[in-house]
Amino acid sequence: MTAMARELNAMSWPGIAPRLLRTTAGLEDLEQYGDAGGYRRLDDPDALLEEVDRSGLLGRGGAAFPFAVKLRTVRDAGRAGRPTMVLANGEEGEPASAKDKWLMRHRPHLVLDGVRLAAHIVSAQRAHLYLSDTASADALRDALSTARVDVPVDVVTVEGGYVAGEETAAVRAVDGGPPKPTDKPPRPFEQGVGGHPTVVANVETLANLPFLLRHGADAYRAVGTSASPGTFLATVSGAGLPPALYELPHGVALTDVLDHHGVSTDGVTGVLMGGYFTGLLNTDVLDATLDHESMRRLGSGLGCGAVAVLTDECPVAVAASVMAYFDRENAGQCGSCFNGTAAMSAVTTALRDGRATPEDLVRLERWSVVLRGRGACATLDAATNVAATVLRHFPQVVSNHLAAECDSCRAGAFTARRPFEVEAL
Repeated sequence: MTAMARELNAMSWPGIAPRLLRTTAGLEDLEQYGDAGGYRRLDDPDALLEEVDRSGLLGRGGAAFPFAVKLRTVRDAGRAGRPTMVLANGEEGEPASAKDKWLMRHRPHLVLDGVRLAAHIVSAQRAHLYLSDTASADALRDALSTARVDVPVDVVTVEGGYVAGEETAAVRAVDGGPPKPTDKPPRPFEQGVGGHPTVVANVETLANLPFLLRHGADAYRAVGTSASPGTFLATVSGAGLPPALYELPHGVALTDVLDHHGVSTDGVTGVLMGGYFTGLLNTDVLDATLDHESMRRLGSGLGCGAVAVLTDECPVAVAASVMAYFDRENAGQCGSCFNGTAAMSAVTTALRDGRATPEDLVRLERWSVVLRGRGACATLDAATNVAATVLRHFPQVVSNHLAAECDSCRAGAFTARRPFEVEAL
């Protein structure tokens, strides 16, 4: 794919003025960002915090936690006399997502402006940009050399990995340790970088702050739904088409997105929704809208906004590949996760290959329940989600595999090491 084609794959939604993406190709420099209203003077950090609160901005890293709550908690700790920090998390360990890398590579000043504003809200002594992507780090360092940021900011790079983006792993790495999760509590807002209260926020979350400063909460809520306001970045892949990055209004119908992307819903058999974490959905998802409340009703979630479309791929084989990925990528620190992901991977692989027994499926279903919530991070939860969703949403496909009669896999099973991986745009 040519460089121009990669640029054109980042697109705003028709009728919605982009807030995070931009229609002009290439790297946005300081002059361009400033001309668009960037680095606006902040006279009243408390007033901006109130706008963040009224906007209903939810975290874009996967958990969808109200961002104003996190900011206010750290700000109050600072007012009680404790030093505070901001950690911008750009460690996009989710293979099916490329949104954070796109922002950092193409709009580094937007990310830095968001970091600046968050730092002022909580009166942070320092801010850290945390990531593994070399091109993103170069873009951010270059932007820092000219940025209008009046708080000390450093760029911390680590070796990438699925667990490296977890918030306590980020704190641990910035403090000089390995990028692996730690037990909670304490949470970073209580005891983060250097033992200080720290706002750990995904770079897309932070990138919404300049819009709120310029336009306010009412304008932010002009699109989206009441419970899921604003826009979000969605990485759409699969169906034999080049992946694309869209800025979508919350509440848009999935079928409209697929149609715009060029996918015929007649051939869709399921979706890997929100990245690997939330698991698989069957064709019931085609009746859904892309917002947190709609996804919760399906027992799923938007996660990082990644939407991987299944057409010819067998969902059991996809589940086995994702589970094998978790088995390889777990931090190796917690016995329940180390052993649990290995056991579930073995069963899903055996199921894919027509070697599983009914007793294996009973064990897999039990593990999907009893292993949930264990370990220092959410990797084991992600694995249990994959196990539970493939059993729940694809019972006939599972039965076919028990009988070694899957037509899709008979011709050659799907065995990707990083299913639906999207390279940085």
